[in-house]
Amino acid sequence: MVNGQRVFGGQLTSTVPPSREGSLAGDAPEFVPGQPIAQRAQLPRVRQERRMSKSQASDIATRIHEDIANKQYECAICTNEVLPNSRVWNCKTCWTVLHLTCVKKWSKNEVSTHQQRAVENEELPPPRQWRCPGCNLPKEELPNNYTCWCEKEIDPHSLPGLPPHSCGQTCSKKRAGKCPHPCDLICHAGPCPPCRHMGPSISCFCGKEATARPCLDTNYDSGWSCGQVCGDILPCGQHTCERGCHQGLCGSCEVMIESRCFCGRVQKGLPCSERGDERRSQIKCDIWVGSFNCGAICLRSFDCGKDDHRCQNTCHAQDEELSHCPLSPDVVSHCPCGKTPLSVLLSEPRKDCSAPIPHCQEKCEKKLSCGHICPDLCHEGECSRCLQIIQTACRCGRTTTDSICYEGSIEAPCCNRICRSQMNCGRHECGVRCCPGEKKASERQAAKRKHRPLNAPPLIGEIEAEHFCTRECGKPLKCGNHNCADLCHKGPCRSCLEAIFHEVSCACGRTRLDPPQPCGTRPPKCNYKCSRLQNCGHPPVDHTCHEESESCPLCPFLVEKECICGKRTLKNQRCSFTEVRCGLPCGKKLKCGIHFCQKECHRPGQCEDATSPCMQPCGRKKTVCDHSCSDSCHAPYPCKELNPCEAKTFITCECQNQKQTVKCLASRTGKGNSNKALDCNDECLKLQRNARLAAALDIDPATHMDDHIPYSTQTLDMFRENTKFCQQYEREFRIFAADEKEKRLRFKPMKPEQRAFLHSIAEDFGLDSESQDAEPNRHVCVFKTPKFVSAPMKTLAQCVRIKPAESTPAPSSSKGLVRLAEPYNAFLLSNPKFGLTIDELNSALLSDFASAGLEFEVSFLPSGDVVVKALPSGSWFQKIEATLLSLKTAVNKKVTSLSDPLASAAMLCVLDSSLNVVKREDDSVGGGWSQVAKGASISRAPARDTVGYKSSFTVLGKSALSKKKKEVTEEAPEDWEREVEGWDAG
Repeated sequence: MVNGQRVFGGQLTSTVPPSREGSLAGDAPEFVPGQPIAQRAQLPRVRQERRMSKSQASDIATRIHEDIANKQYECAICTNEVLPNSRVWNCKTCWTVLHLTCVKKWSKNEVSTHQQRAVENEELPPPRQWRCPGCNLPKEELPNNYTCWCEKEIDPHSLPGLPPHSCGQTCSKKRAGKCPHPCDLICHAGPCPPCRHMGPSISCFCGKEATARPCLDTNYDSGWSCGQVCGDILPCGQHTCERGCHQGLCGSCEVMIESRCFCGRVQKGLPCSERGDERRSQIKCDIWVGSFNCGAICLRSFDCGKDDHRCQNTCHAQDEELSHCPLSPDVVSHCPCGKTPLSVLLSEPRKDCSAPIPHCQEKCEKKLSCGHICPDLCHEGECSRCLQIIQTACRCGRTTTDSICYEGSIEAPCCNRICRSQMNCGRHECGVRCCPGEKKASERQAAKRKHRPLNAPPLIGEIEAEHFCTRECGKPLKCGNHNCADLCHKGPCRSCLEAIFHEVSCACGRTRLDPPQPCGTRPPKCNYKCSRLQNCGHPPVDHTCHEESESCPLCPFLVEKECICGKRTLKNQRCSFTEVRCGLPCGKKLKCGIHFCQKECHRPGQCEDATSPCMQPCGRKKTVCDHSCSDSCHAPYPCKELNPCEAKTFITCECQNQKQTVKCLASRTGKGNSNKALDCNDECLKLQRNARLAAALDIDPATHMDDHIPYSTQTLDMFRENTKFCQQYEREFRIFAADEKEKRLRFKPMKPEQRAFLHSIAEDFGLDSESQDAEPNRHVCVFKTPKFVSAPMKTLAQCVRIKPAESTPAPSSSKGLVRLAEPYNAFLLSNPKFGLTIDELNSALLSDFASAGLEFEVSFLPSGDVVVKALPSGSWFQKIEATLLSLKTAVNKKVTSLSDPLASAAMLCVLDSSLNVVKREDDSVGGGWSQVAKGASISRAPARDTVGYKSSFTVLGKSALSKKKKEVTEEAPEDWEREVEGWDAG
């Protein structure tokens, strides 16, 4: 702690109060303010006990899962436990798991510290990087979100049976190396295990064979060798590779070939790769091809024929004719320094190559090897040594002195500066006067101390040759008896070279090693049986003798043991097991008095910690609505019910025709949406008029025929399978249908097959049904809508007794029962504008469809028109037409009245599953009651047996009307509704 700040990894970060730190991490604080000192002193012992009980699994993923589930995993920053309900972040390099709040603060403080250092040093700010507190390696991405281990799901919810913080999906992460198979395990912590699949077919190095091996044994980087002869052509182009199938290039050709040098003096065998370019040579009648330089001086005579004039070049290709003498008068035209022509120095030209070459009186001024100019007069041969006075640096380069040029190049002078650089051993200093490696050592140390960016490559500091330590090491060896006699070095010392001259025996003394033995020799491995007795009383397992520090194998005998929870006595349990678990849920009532422990078999008292109360959902029924409380357990206190209820419910209009799913939002401050209702629209009024007309005509579709079966085949099949259950709920349906005041009936939660019967019989009654809530509280609600007339006159039992032949519906007739036309389910936009996009339609129509509780999708037809199809949202599809009718005016206005109209008109249409427009609003044939009354060209719609289909309202044709009213003519009235109103007025 420095000035009220906590030091993390060499950087200062502000300290979070213990109480707040625990709340951020989801755990209890380590030190509570006001806690007695005696209790604080016990914390290290408690932590030591927790460490002793940590997971001992062989893989890191299982250890992390078990430690988090058992509350044994500690955050490396705040040292508090990481719980299954904590928001965490894990490093992808060292797999350390940290609290998300802690690592966010850690990364933010470290990034700001690096940027502040850069400003102080007047450097460019480094990239936004920080170091993981577990592995101290740089990270580029800042921790922002809480994700599962495989990072597929954000803010995952813990599910029973899954590891902590796992989403339950397949990991699918890429394995290490070049393995092509993704990880197929469930989302897990730590690295993915080695691949167990078969790898792809890989060719050998030479490409002659290909094989597939397990992915774990497949070396994708280096490949494999088939062992056959390579046979590739070598770089020489003449020979082939005789090596076995190998990796990389074949290399140089090593075939020995008899070769001769260029000058012809040396002839020997050389590897093919060492031979040079072949050159033809000839001396008199001797002709050969030279392929290498022997390095000898040529010494071949020139064309002048004089013995003192010979070629001084090294071995080279020989020509058939002799070379021209370089001292011939036609070759030499200037003095040795090359400044004055010989015609100026001589009165007559030189006669032959043996004539002397005169010198001029000019300075030579040729450039010497040191860089100076030769001050001598024109001369032959090499120039003399440089005698100029220059400044020469000492060996360490710290001081300079005056010296002759050629002497300074022989040996540098020495100064009196003592070198204090560290030797390679890291223990001693150099101490040499005027050390040549002092300057390099100081530069190396300065580069190591300099602040570098996090992503910079590591420095490779090579120790200077002058700073290799030559002292004796003297460290104690592993044997514990002697010290290291090698030169001073870093790292561990080698084994002791001394010997011992006494016996070395095993624990039982029956196996011995005779002297001499290397110093520090361990007792030998004994093949005799161990003679120790087991504490449990069972016979010991046969095993060999071992050292006292090793324990004997665990007792394998099977006995009866009581599980740690004390519920059951388990048979066939190994005697060595100390904690036997039955695996059953605990089931003990928790301290809250409402919930029961859901953990598996555990020790008594471990149902819940004193610092971690019950975290299960409350589950009690609220007083403001019919839903259950979803907050964490707060017993024995009552539910606060201050926040609005987030459960889903629905609201309807007065006639129960419209229905919209909304959130409950009930609380103590308001009833939310429980008492709200929708306004009836034109569709509702139309259905009410149809019901009044059916009542005026005294029409009952269920009883117009004596042999009519008003129930679907599926309902009758369910009745035959479970007659008692079906008769019980049939009575409830009939009571509900007879009560005019009741508009809604809610059943208790039941099984899926029982709910299916309720949906099926509700459809037969003409009622609307819907399943609500999730399992195991899923139940069915039934509603009366204007389509409902009355309950069928026949019961299920009566219909079951009717013969199957009599239950077959009569053939369709134009004068019989007909169904209403298929309802509208989409808008058709005719003549859309050029370049119309889906985004434009979404922005224009999204608000209207959202307010009506519908979703939609846009499709472009081959004809050029655009359709906006409404998607079902859990309600029966007949209600989509009513909603679209209410939206028609708003949609038409937005489509046509904009500054840039999206289309010329919007009308209702019927769209099938293949995006075919079956019916349009502007078709000449109308639907509804007029179409039913005319009845000449309308056929009866086929009946459906599925539960999800809602039957349309049916009325009788002309033949049925004649039984109730006077005889009418063949022509029906044009407006049937106006005709009914006339009947009511009369």
